[in-house]
Amino acid sequence: MCTSPELRRKLISVAAVSAALLTAAPASVAVAQEAAPRPAAVPAAQTEAAPGIQAERLIVGYKSGATEAKSNKAAAADAESKAEKTGEDIDFQRRLGTGAALVELGTHPTRASVADVVAQYKADPQVAYVVPDRLNKPTAVTPNDTEYSKQWDLFESTAGMNVPGAWDTTTGSGVTVAVIDTGYVTHSDLAANIVGGYDFISDTAVSVDGNGRDSNPADPGDWYNDNECGQGIPASTSSWHGTHVAGTIAAATNNGKGVAGIAYGAKISPVRVLGKCGGYDSDIIDAITWASGGTVSGVPANTNVAKVINMSLGGGGACSSATQSAINGAVNRGTSVVVAAGNENQNVSNASPANCNNVISVAATNRAGSRASYSNYGSLVDISAPGGETRTSTANGILSTLNSGTKTPSSENYDYYQGTSMATPHVAGLVALMKSANSALTPAQIESAIKANARALPGTCSGGCGAGLADAAKTVQAVKGGTSTGTTFSSTTAVAIPDNGAAIESPISVTGRSGNAPSALQVGVDITHTYRGDLVIDLVAPDGSTYRLKSAASDSADNVNTTYTVNASSEVANGTWKLRVQDTAAQDTGTLNGWKLTF
Repeated sequence: MCTSPELRRKLISVAAVSAALLTAAPASVAVAQEAAPRPAAVPAAQTEAAPGIQAERLIVGYKSGATEAKSNKAAAADAESKAEKTGEDIDFQRRLGTGAALVELGTHPTRASVADVVAQYKADPQVAYVVPDRLNKPTAVTPNDTEYSKQWDLFESTAGMNVPGAWDTTTGSGVTVAVIDTGYVTHSDLAANIVGGYDFISDTAVSVDGNGRDSNPADPGDWYNDNECGQGIPASTSSWHGTHVAGTIAAATNNGKGVAGIAYGAKISPVRVLGKCGGYDSDIIDAITWASGGTVSGVPANTNVAKVINMSLGGGGACSSATQSAINGAVNRGTSVVVAAGNENQNVSNASPANCNNVISVAATNRAGSRASYSNYGSLVDISAPGGETRTSTANGILSTLNSGTKTPSSENYDYYQGTSMATPHVAGLVALMKSANSALTPAQIESAIKANARALPGTCSGGCGAGLADAAKTVQAVKGGTSTGTTFSSTTAVAIPDNGAAIESPISVTGRSGNAPSALQVGVDITHTYRGDLVIDLVAPDGSTYRLKSAASDSADNVNTTYTVNASSEVANGTWKLRVQDTAAQDTGTLNGWKLTF
């Protein structure tokens, strides 16, 4: 499948293999282990003004009986008096809500001049306290991981995913992410976040670990010789692909070494399905089922049920009914399934499982924010995330945990990879942050919120890159706190949806709200329809603005019974909201049974 010359691995599409790694070539240059300079720590602000403090403004609290405590004119006069005594510029600015006075000092006052002013106020028997008007900063601190400065994909303003801004709210604690991949090779920068997984490879020719399925998901290496995986396919060294993916999601952070994980408070359950030459659908289907808490015959119950599944893998062709059934089961159990769009520079409709329903399909962007040259595209892509592109520079790839062994495991290291395989764990990590911030979120709500809070690609995309570039901070902020406990307005009036006809609308009158609608407005929809792929669904705000909830697609399943999340923060809450539904193709009809808005 991978036809671009810069891609390292080929996705195997031989009769015996149905899935393979969605990773483009790793850089051949090892990552240097020099320590990056640590940023200066932000000191804890002092609670009282002290000699030698640097400040440009002071907050002066007067005793309750002082005239200055109630009169702005008196407070201003007192500031002028203090200025005359110290020879410094002191100007009364305003009264704070507590009654204290805010005074501003001259431009760039020295420590000595500040100390003089403070001393004058403290000597005044009418003054209860004088403290600096401190400049506060976000509490998120740049991680001290030595390679963090090379992780442009997390923090760069151009095309990074704005991850540090989410860490003030959550780090992913309490969430397990299943990485359905090549397994896990021991790495000290990841070990603390690894929990039990499983090896689902049943064919020993693929597993190359000497046995079939077992509880040990260790990655023995997936190297192969020339033509071993199909005629004309050249030899490849071991990829340690699952370990690289896992590091992007949840590498240990603030541990003074290596890289930072996006959801570094989360846990990784390695689930092995890919070995030599790839992996079978049957093993992947069982892995999806087990990872999400379902039952697989002959396999012990999963004690580390994942609410997020990462699948940086794929093969050609349509989504099979068997795979779709497994995905639907996982989603129905409350697990989000995040899948790589593929690396063939083609329409994702030809790549499975990225073209399945109920998945979050992820395309890859480069450091400039354009679609990476290898990335698949199309209307089935849901979102884009950094996947890297190393054609011009190794450092433009995605750096993560790896192993130096060419065949079997050797020493741990770090390396740059590129691919939709690398973009996918960025989104899986974001989903973990979201679930940690708001455990009530459903997979449908998560997908909707990621799309609603994406930002426009800073670069270009031909063919379709989904809703844009995922934005971690904005998305987490939109969903934090229980969104399902607010006030609900609903309509239970059934409206027939004509076959291939004009759009119908159902109104809901919202009253008694103040200000604008929330950034995570919940829109619950209940539609009976015999071919939901025909349907286009929009939310219409009181001012007529529309928000696309669902587009038409080749989805033959019945009914729409889900909740969408809409960033409606620019809309006035009160007024008449409408749900607009249109059937865009012939031969199927349906009914809007009802819908609701939860503020």
